[in-house]
Amino acid sequence: MKQALSTIKKHVLTGISYMIPIVVAGGILQAIGVAICGTEISQMEGQTLIWYIWKCGNLGMSLVVPVICAAIAYSIADRPAIAPGLILGFVATYTYTGFIGGICAGFFVGYTVLFIKKYLKVPKAMKGLVPILIMPLVTTLFCGFVYFTVIGKPISMLMNAIVTGLTNMQGGSKFLLGSILGGMCGVDFGGPFSKMASTFANGLLVDGVCGPEAVKLVCCMIPPVGITLSCLLNKKKWTLQERDTIKSTFVMGICMITEGCIPLAMNDPLRVICSSVIATAITGGVTMVLGIENYVTAGGWFIIPLSNKPVLMAGMILMGGVIMAVILTFWKKDAKEDDVSMLSAEGAEEEEITFENM
Repeated sequence: MKQALSTIKKHVLTGISYMIPIVVAGGILQAIGVAICGTEISQMEGQTLIWYIWKCGNLGMSLVVPVICAAIAYSIADRPAIAPGLILGFVATYTYTGFIGGICAGFFVGYTVLFIKKYLKVPKAMKGLVPILIMPLVTTLFCGFVYFTVIGKPISMLMNAIVTGLTNMQGGSKFLLGSILGGMCGVDFGGPFSKMASTFANGLLVDGVCGPEAVKLVCCMIPPVGITLSCLLNKKKWTLQERDTIKSTFVMGICMITEGCIPLAMNDPLRVICSSVIATAITGGVTMVLGIENYVTAGGWFIIPLSNKPVLMAGMILMGGVIMAVILTFWKKDAKEDDVSMLSAEGAEEEEITFENM
């Protein structure tokens, strides 16, 4: 079971790795159009250059499901699965099964191709046609028919229920969802929980629900800000070595790379992780309630202007950082004097090297 789950995870992550550049490029182009012309940009066909920029992003986003489907199929069964994977991805889009449908279709296509590879017997003279004609054609015919008639309908109903439920969320429900997503982003600094929350938010973004994506972006940027503010509020809480690490952590955090927090969290896991989870959970809930949305999956501080409410989004990052910094400052113990003196005794030479390596 563990090996099967690991294999599934590997194929899904391969699909996501191929999908992310398209989501980033398409999302940024769409966000530029919305930021300049507002949500009415979709009705300005051919009227302005910005519409063409927005439309390129819009068309790019329509490729996301076919690409993740084809990439998963390719990860499972190599090149013969690419063409049927792309076609089934478009079928998933056509049947409104979205991101989840694309993932399911990718696995369906990939293992169908493997089955055909194993059991299909053809004359030696026709073997050259198998990967370029027979397997893609047979796979597309079979998988397309089954997806249209059997698989697609329940997935479509599930996606409609999810999107409708999220769209109709109000007050406490929105806050709860945002808190869960935010807490997951703040608990392991780019680890499995963060990746689960990121995958969920990215999938909803593809299906036109942009609030969870803003929660993800905001909460992934909070831990570096919170730790940095805590150090500024009271340097005695951190050793000299930790202060040097915080400099690079903050710079990495600007680009939404939260892994820089891991060494600091390992030195005091209870206080750092708990303060991060509390701050990101509160901020994630407030972010959802305020209706902040974003159309890009990554980019750190640089994509804040592309939000529908950039000032509020920046305010949420600052609010979360302040909450985490205050909790850390009052809860964290002062750095041990022997640790500080030991580091100081090593001389200015080591400190200079550390600074140059940032």
